[in-house]
Amino acid sequence: MSKYIGEIMLFTTAIIWGSGFVFSAISLDYLTPYQILAVRFSVGVLILSFIFYKRLRNIKKSTLLRGFILGFLLYLAFLLQTVGLQYTTPSKNAFITAINVVIVPFIALIMDKRKIDKFEMSGAFLAIIGIAFLSLQLSVGKINIGDLLTLGCAFGFAYQIYYTSKYVKDEDPILLTVVQMGVAALFAWIFVIGKGEIYFSLEWEGILSTLYLGVFSTTLAYCFQTMAQKYTSETKTAIILSTEALWGMVFSVLILSEVLTGRMIIGAILILLAIILAETKPDFFKRKAMEDI
Repeated sequence: MSKYIGEIMLFTTAIIWGSGFVFSAISLDYLTPYQILAVRFSVGVLILSFIFYKRLRNIKKSTLLRGFILGFLLYLAFLLQTVGLQYTTPSKNAFITAINVVIVPFIALIMDKRKIDKFEMSGAFLAIIGIAFLSLQLSVGKINIGDLLTLGCAFGFAYQIYYTSKYVKDEDPILLTVVQMGVAALFAWIFVIGKGEIYFSLEWEGILSTLYLGVFSTTLAYCFQTMAQKYTSETKTAIILSTEALWGMVFSVLILSEVLTGRMIIGAILILLAIILAETKPDFFKRKAMEDI
């Protein structure tokens, strides 16, 4: 069981993020995107600091520096995604963001000269095709500034995944997450104040939905992601996290009564096949090679 602890944590993260689409939709009826980001990251850093305050006494300078880099990348990705959404469709925004799944292995190749695993790479492309079926409309239209900003967001998330895998090898994952959340919260509040969005709605539905995003989609999910990356590769991490789109569809159908279409079913099957390919195909061929010997 311990062999798959990283995968279990990442699947849990993807499920939580999938449910987050529903609560984000509810929160947006009461708060602006910038306010939501400020609240969710602030909730994250407050909860983690309260629970793990004893660990904070032993925080290292390297953790602060690396956490700052991760927090900057995290907020930059969310910011580009949020602004990009104002100029493009939600379906294109979701699809282009998910392209980070194929960017990650190339970052590792360029930065570390690491050989690309052909099965994980095939799984990554298969996941992208599946996400296209889930979210991308057939009438794609012309590329606009929103699409380009969202592509920048995909690179932001890809680098966040890459550097998390790199840093977590010799850092405390909890402290790394605390600093990351704190930095993201700092940037979020700078933008909220800069945009003059200092007045928040106090409607209970909006408060509870935003708190869900802060407690589960931010605090718990990013703790799981950071800890899980001690045990899994960057590419496998990106593939498993791409199932966020699949779980988003599931929760939208169950909670928001979205109509399930044939395209959604095809997309779900392709994403699941991508996971199976990345997780089991190499082992199958290794066993076959051993049998031939």
